Amino acid sequence: MRIANLAGRLVLVTPEGTAAVDVERASQGRFSADPQAVYDRWPEFAAWAADVDLSAGAPFAVADLGAPAPAPRQVLAIGLNYAEHAAESGFDVPEEPTVMFTKWPSCLTGPVTDVELPQGGHTDWEVELVAVIGRRAFLVGAEDAWGHVAGLTVGQDLSERILQTAGPSPQFSLAKSLPGFGPTGPWLVTPDEFDDPDDLELGCSVNGNQMQKARTRDLIFSVPAMLAALSRRLPLLPGDVIFTGTPSGVGLGRTPQVWLAPGDELVSYVAGIGELRQRFTAARPS
Repeated sequence: MRIANLAGRLVLVTPEGTAAVDVERASQGRFSADPQAVYDRWPEFAAWAADVDLSAGAPFAVADLGAPAPAPRQVLAIGLNYAEHAAESGFDVPEEPTVMFTKWPSCLTGPVTDVELPQGGHTDWEVELVAVIGRRAFLVGAEDAWGHVAGLTVGQDLSERILQTAGPSPQFSLAKSLPGFGPTGPWLVTPDEFDDPDDLELGCSVNGNQMQKARTRDLIFSVPAMLAALSRRLPLLPGDVIFTGTPSGVGLGRTPQVWLAPGDELVSYVAGIGELRQRFTAARPS
């Protein structure tokens, strides 16, 4: 099953990603048009959606898609979750998934956007697999964690590196939550769509030049291990968004370092899900 946020309305998307069925209309009002509300009723919704005829879907423009989970109560992210990325960042491989931070929900956007670069900044790319919670998870073991995931999508953890290291302590959440710094999409794909949801290819390119490419089997802490660790500390709520970490190849780790510039196009993907496309513009005069 694939769901999406089409112009603010919840839709089911065909496997080809070319047509969509409006959920509120197809369910005769049983389920709301609100894309975020569905996660609070995920098991019921998933059972209903399994029998929906997608042949009646209407074509749509990808540019009209919003974030699959546009208003989560929590957006959590893990850092240094690929060994080569830890090395290029100058850190040892962590023994526990304790390098955690948040992205503020206001930064979340859909898959095709223009992003204004902050004035005087060094903005970097970080492609990530993103998981969305479909069932409350608290004190959940890794062996049960996939049962609490509604689905997977593509994410970019855009990061403003100067702001990130400013002040007496790092400003991870602030530097990663500027307007437009959390593109996700193009849709949410349920884990049962994949031969192995723990082994997906992901990557990104800038102006056609490949910057990152890896597989999620190389995660230091897999999605189940990460959710188990998080749920030992706090409840994960339906609709929460989890950024699972980025592989090596970020601009910060290059010699010389490389930053996004006005006019650049960043294309990010996870195989079996789809792609994001961000174009960057210059900061407006203050």
